[in-house]
Amino acid sequence: MANERLRASISAKGETIQSVAQHVGVDPKSVERWITTDRTPHRGHRWKAASFLGVDEVYIWPSVQKQAETASTSELITYYPHRGAVPTALWSSLIEKAKDQVDVLVYAGLFLFDSHPDLPDQLAEKAKAGAQIRILLGDPDSEMVRQRGEEEGIGGDLAARARITRRYLEPAMTTPGVEVRLHDTILYNSIYRFDDDVLVNPHVLGAPAGQNPVLHFRYIPGARTFRHYMRSFDYAWERGGPA
Repeated sequence: MANERLRASISAKGETIQSVAQHVGVDPKSVERWITTDRTPHRGHRWKAASFLGVDEVYIWPSVQKQAETASTSELITYYPHRGAVPTALWSSLIEKAKDQVDVLVYAGLFLFDSHPDLPDQLAEKAKAGAQIRILLGDPDSEMVRQRGEEEGIGGDLAARARITRRYLEPAMTTPGVEVRLHDTILYNSIYRFDDDVLVNPHVLGAPAGQNPVLHFRYIPGARTFRHYMRSFDYAWERGGPA
């Protein structure tokens, strides 16, 4: 039985068997067998192919659903009942160890910069060493920030916090590789990504972010949770505007 989903995904992306094989690092005949005999490739090859085609590997190879579910469960490192329960040492360690990617999606995130006053300098140094730094702050003039401030019971203070965070970041914003954008998105989570680790702080209606749980995930090839949240970040990033 042929794998028509794989065939259709290659066609929809405007790619070929040869281009997929080159990206994954296999012989084109292997990709042909994946299609014509519905052979399931090794995990690393599945992940590279699915990522290249912009689809979930479970869509192309449904037989790996159970394996993907197990891997996704394993991505959860720990759960904290509120943001204050996250050890300061963990924040510092994640910031210090990040070498390739730092992504932050918040309304203000002022706590992080208040507790790490050298963070803008650290981000600039990481960017100089080749890291990509992306910071998304709430647009203080947007309706969404005003509404969230009311929901948290702090009114205009949330917009003020966003302005302060941006002010803290100004010295780093002149460094290539450090990009700050503003968003007017309804956030269901604040996201803090440091290379293969991500801390997700869900937003609960009527409660400030600091009082809400935090989940710590670590990327595992073939799992979906880390990638799921990062797709959410990318969605907001593409819709952000200049700071």
